[in-house]
Amino acid sequence: MKRKYNRILIKLSGEALAGGKKSGLDFDVITDICKSIKKAADTGVQIGIVVGGGNFWRGRSSGNMDRTTADHIGMLATTMNALAVSDTLKSLGVDVRVQTAISMVEVAEPFIRNRAIRHMEKGRVVIFGCGTGSPFFSTDTAAALRAAEIDSEILFKATMVDGVYDKDPHKYDDAVKYDTLTFDEVLAKQLGVMDASAASMCRENNIPVLVFDLSRPDNIVDAVLGQKIGTVVEA
Repeated sequence: MKRKYNRILIKLSGEALAGGKKSGLDFDVITDICKSIKKAADTGVQIGIVVGGGNFWRGRSSGNMDRTTADHIGMLATTMNALAVSDTLKSLGVDVRVQTAISMVEVAEPFIRNRAIRHMEKGRVVIFGCGTGSPFFSTDTAAALRAAEIDSEILFKATMVDGVYDKDPHKYDDAVKYDTLTFDEVLAKQLGVMDASAASMCRENNIPVLVFDLSRPDNIVDAVLGQKIGTVVEA
């Protein structure tokens, strides 16, 4: 199989890891996702992964809690997801490392850019936890940041819809799907692909974003091979 990319960054939402349970971890779903990641890795593409934490914690729904504290709890949630994905990949024979933006050396390596790149050059999948390590930034922004830092050619945003629509396709039957968009259009139309910080960072660093549906995990492999799926957002 001839791949289109040499190095990619995949953003996995926490909700995707929960499957039909809506919260927590569904290891049947995680195993299916990891099998697809393994197939992608077997093509020789270098893979970094940023995981969200919404299946355990959503800081913006934390009521009167201090925002910094709420975001720190969310970072810990992403670490739980990173370890779960890592363990499943290892069980499938994939060489993997977890790096976190907050130091917790007993469970993961600290994020070091050069070390992460070296791992990927050796064929290891690297999973990045704890978002950016700072409050007030989403894991989408963390994905854009890590993609820029590791010189990723593209950011795969694996979601629960098959692309970007002009309005919520789950609510509106007449929602229209886009095949391609620019970051300026995403920001001007407030399409909700990712937050403004993430979109701006990808635009400034010329990193295209491919938004696709993760309910069919092999979309990850298809995307690596350059097949036409989802919506491409680019500068």
